[in-house]
Amino acid sequence: MTITPEMKGILIWVLIMVIKILVITHVLLGACAYTVWLERKLIGRMQNRWGPTRVGWFGLLQPAADAIKFIVKEDLLPPGVNKPLFLLAPLLAVALGLTSLAVIPFGETVTIAGHTEALQISGITDPNGGGAAPIFDPNVGLLIILGVTSIGVYAIALSGWSSNSKYSLLGSLRASAQMISYELALGLSLVGVVMLGSSLSLRAIVDGQAAPAGATGLSQWGVLHWNFFGGFQFVAFFIYLTAAFAETNRIPFDLPEAETELVAGYHTEYSAMKFAMFFIAEYANMFTAASIATLLFLGGWHSPFEGLSFIPSIPFPPIIAAFVPTFWFVLKICFFIFFYIWVRGTLPRFRYDQLMGFGWKFLLPLSIANIIVTSAIMAWRAAP
Repeated sequence: MTITPEMKGILIWVLIMVIKILVITHVLLGACAYTVWLERKLIGRMQNRWGPTRVGWFGLLQPAADAIKFIVKEDLLPPGVNKPLFLLAPLLAVALGLTSLAVIPFGETVTIAGHTEALQISGITDPNGGGAAPIFDPNVGLLIILGVTSIGVYAIALSGWSSNSKYSLLGSLRASAQMISYELALGLSLVGVVMLGSSLSLRAIVDGQAAPAGATGLSQWGVLHWNFFGGFQFVAFFIYLTAAFAETNRIPFDLPEAETELVAGYHTEYSAMKFAMFFIAEYANMFTAASIATLLFLGGWHSPFEGLSFIPSIPFPPIIAAFVPTFWFVLKICFFIFFYIWVRGTLPRFRYDQLMGFGWKFLLPLSIANIIVTSAIMAWRAAP
């Protein structure tokens, strides 16, 4: 069988896609494991404790020890459970937590051995290496992420219903009501950003936050064109960040797993790796929420020093220069992860009536008001 140049290009493209999927998935899983370690260390410092110190230097091997513990621990199956759904729930939670990665761009493009590839799983370039920018980028990437994350409530609902436990059922019902309530405010908070970017493509929204060509003076500074500042979306950013805490079931909105009331909430009856999979999904959703906040409000992979003429540019080698934008993207995500942990060590848990009232009576009207104000600002700017 003769392999034509077209077939060779397609095979290379498939190989690169598989490599990107494997690399990004493993990096995220490792990041989730060490975010648990970081959370324990930071909260320990906040509470005048040491945190993990026993396994490895500075406790750095604690995630590996936890992984071994979950793998070898006895996998219990309580009596009376709906076995197919009980086993499906954690798998569904992890699968949906990782699916959002497919459309998240974390950089521009990189050229290796003559092949230019987008730093994004679903970003497709010419298989023959032509072009410096992705030819195909999902033009509804934001919509895909919102759809996938909203389906995540099914995993929690199934886990609670199938466990044959009142604690689990109450936790899953709380999660369902909470996610539906805050999903509205979260989605509406992003409407202003979509209006400013005139697109649902995450890459297009990031490109719209760069300083325009020919800008002079202070307007050259890229930060002033980020949606948080130049787009006047700081209120939308506050709404999104608050709703993201509720969507990911993090303190002060962790009512679905409140240990003082529900033992452990929707995952009370789970053990071993099934229990760990729910935590992997939670931390993966944290990274997704942080990525969306970075892309939509804080300029994505654009440097905060972009456009400042008094800061000299460093001539990096081409392969390193291609990953410099990714460095800024990851740094911004790390800021959000630190903020998640900081809030957990600072704020107490809401009462359930306070949580629902805050979502429906405050965040939802505020997000609608933000859309109206954004529309007025855009109309004012467009006026002759």
